[in-house]
Amino acid sequence: MTAFTATDHLLMARALRLAERGAYTTRPNPMVGCVIAHGEEVVGEGFHQRAGEPHAEVLALQAAGARAQGATAYVTLEPCAHTGRTGPCAEALIAAGVSRVVSAMRDPFPQVDGAGFDQLRAAGITVESGLMEAQARQLNRGFLSRLERGRPWVRVKLGTSLDGRTAMASGESKWISGEASRQDVHKWRARAGAIITGANTVLIDDPSLTVRFDDDTPFLPPLRVVLDPGLATVARGRVRDDAAPTLYLHASDAKPPRDLDVQRAVAPVNGGRFDLEAVLKLLAAREINEVQVEAGATLAGAFVAAGFADEILLYVAPVLLGERARPLFAGLGIDAMAQRAQLTVVDARAMGEDQRLLLRPAKA
Repeated sequence: MTAFTATDHLLMARALRLAERGAYTTRPNPMVGCVIAHGEEVVGEGFHQRAGEPHAEVLALQAAGARAQGATAYVTLEPCAHTGRTGPCAEALIAAGVSRVVSAMRDPFPQVDGAGFDQLRAAGITVESGLMEAQARQLNRGFLSRLERGRPWVRVKLGTSLDGRTAMASGESKWISGEASRQDVHKWRARAGAIITGANTVLIDDPSLTVRFDDDTPFLPPLRVVLDPGLATVARGRVRDDAAPTLYLHASDAKPPRDLDVQRAVAPVNGGRFDLEAVLKLLAAREINEVQVEAGATLAGAFVAAGFADEILLYVAPVLLGERARPLFAGLGIDAMAQRAQLTVVDARAMGEDQRLLLRPAKA
């Protein structure tokens, strides 16, 4: 195992922070950061900003100029070895004369997957990998999920009262959470490649499901995905506006209205319920890395029950709604304590008067 130094850790952490700056704009590409240094002296750095634009290594090399000669390049993901919309980063590092490349992890993308490392080693460059790999995987969990599992990373977002209720019996839910929580949700939406909701949510809440920032933070509008077996909502609702693209998924026997120009696709529906695995595979084929589910108890519960909820983003407000209000999840089928779904708190913090919890299924 490679013995990385304190300087190695410091500069890789810097590269990871740089990479995260592309969270809202790089998809479907991964977030990547690069720092070029002589010892502790940083001579160049950069991060990948948008698909089709220069990669992190190229920007860092441009900033370093001639000082890249003999330097160490810290990269959060294996440098690419193929020509896509941009040239191979491995070749750029070789041409610049770096002497050492430290990578957080190997890139599982089939056209890279070790080829970048091989190219660098063949040119006589020292290559070391695995530094802060867990942090790098966490950063690009959606990209890695799509490549390694064939489906996007799924985050289920919910707002709840202290007694675990998400809406009144009538469906009324505005607003359980406070303003700080509602603003925070937009940051998570901006990370997502798609936001999934159900037909009932469109009919009852009429959400826009768009990203709204108070400043000029750049982002790519996520795809709005409406699961609507019979296309009952296809001609209504704010999800039909032009603020973001919208995809309607429906059953094969649905009859779309004539002369209605909408993006739609067929997905398997059994007994009125979508095959969620098929839905996620369909979105992966569209290069969606992360999905955020914003729906009612039935659809949220379906993702959890099927084992597709990779994380739950929960905003807990200091209010009580009572036993007649709607629950967080429906359809979990838990009848005994031994069947309980154990979750791990990954992050907990205050959002105004609310508490925000990021939870993931506990590992067995």
